[in-house]
Amino acid sequence: MAETETQDQAYVDNGVKVVQTDVDNKDGQVKCPKCGSTDISTNAATGQLRCNFCRFEFEPQKLEMETDISKLSGTTIGSGAQDIVADTKDQITLKCSSCGAEVVIDTASANQARCHWCRNTLSLNQQIPNGAIPDMVLAFKVKKDEAKKAIEDFVGKRKFYAHPKFRQEFTTNNIMGVYFPYMVVDLNAHSHLTGLGEHQTRSYSEGSGEHRVTYYDADLYQVGRDFDLTIHGLSIESNKDRLDTTNKTKTNNIINSIMPFDVENSVKYDSNYLKGFTSERRDSNITELTPIITERAKDIARFSANASLKNYDRGVSWQSEQLDIKGQQWKAAYLPVWLYSYQEDKGDRKLLHYVAVNARTKESMGSVPIYLPKLFLFAFLVELLGVFGFIKLDFDYDFLLLLVGPLYFFYIYTKYRNQNARDQYETETKTNVTNLKTMDQFVEHRTRLRNSKIENQNNTTVRGASMNLKKKTGLGLDLDLKNFAADQLSSITDQFLK
Repeated sequence: MAETETQDQAYVDNGVKVVQTDVDNKDGQVKCPKCGSTDISTNAATGQLRCNFCRFEFEPQKLEMETDISKLSGTTIGSGAQDIVADTKDQITLKCSSCGAEVVIDTASANQARCHWCRNTLSLNQQIPNGAIPDMVLAFKVKKDEAKKAIEDFVGKRKFYAHPKFRQEFTTNNIMGVYFPYMVVDLNAHSHLTGLGEHQTRSYSEGSGEHRVTYYDADLYQVGRDFDLTIHGLSIESNKDRLDTTNKTKTNNIINSIMPFDVENSVKYDSNYLKGFTSERRDSNITELTPIITERAKDIARFSANASLKNYDRGVSWQSEQLDIKGQQWKAAYLPVWLYSYQEDKGDRKLLHYVAVNARTKESMGSVPIYLPKLFLFAFLVELLGVFGFIKLDFDYDFLLLLVGPLYFFYIYTKYRNQNARDQYETETKTNVTNLKTMDQFVEHRTRLRNSKIENQNNTTVRGASMNLKKKTGLGLDLDLKNFAADQLSSITDQFLK
């Protein structure tokens, strides 16, 4: 039987502390405290709720859960993050307190409805076990006109190779403000890493021409890092469709890539924040998301150690990585996004392109349909320019000029489609490292090494991303090499034109 704790409105269920976050929430009419109107929405400039009748604004209510992450022990969840009950009815009937009419709210698509008789707004704020009501919500801050300009600027920089039909049909008049469902996770953990690190002492070359070889000398160290780590607001999509970045019909990675959100400014859920916007419902449970969160927490721990590894310029090869999670806190949230979508017909296949704007930070990312015949033509012309340069110029790496056509194609394709865009959670999530203990023990001096990095270097490896930046592509090139080549393209082209 659950143990009730009335002091903090929490109870223990199977060893998990559940904080009841909808205490004092009321279904039905939520009225302006000044005039009694139910016509309430969000003021994007202040983040407060505002009565649309008398213009009175009132402070949103903060969510009361643990804020000192270093004190977390065991598992704590908000009641809005509890497991979804599959047979829960989506249609909820509320009785209007003004006229007595019964109003049905379909929680699959909305959490508010107007009474068809007296026109008062009825809200659903008490949680039901179908994932429709989260623990907290983050208000829209970026106005629609600002989002439209951000999307227009993003697409405007990519119109030259954009598909003619897309350019003809593109308009930001149909952008939508969407609340997407997320799980926001706080972790109190301890990390222990051991491995090998190398510090370069010199580099030198021998031979000439095609037989020229670069060697490296380096000091090898046994390396250890042991520290406490708190992770604040690690966010993950809790809608299965949006979490799937391998979907070949939708550019879901675009939506994922505009994180992080300033989730610390979230407030207790109130349906009035959703007025004027659309929303998607959570359909994933904590048990399904835990493996992903655990792997991403390990990535964060690995990157958190890098601040103390700057001496190892040839990298570190961790041979043992252990992350002990001492405490964790899960909260279900609605987070705001401005979204433009465009469906491209590609014969029998269809691809839904997104351009998304973080409605808190204005960070933008998108995918734009490419007119491939035009891109192939210009890539061919660039390749001809490269061949001409290869014939006329003479320097050690002149063979690279023969690659400028494919590299140009890849650079433009990447700029327009952004297939590898993702949330940089490993560096952008808020963390705090304490009680750091280091071990750096000299092992030996190595000479005439052929690789510029230590063998099996992994201190900058990301394993928890749904789309790994180390993933191989059809061109057979590692993305790090691609990015380097793309970055060098403009300077190489400038040399040709001079």
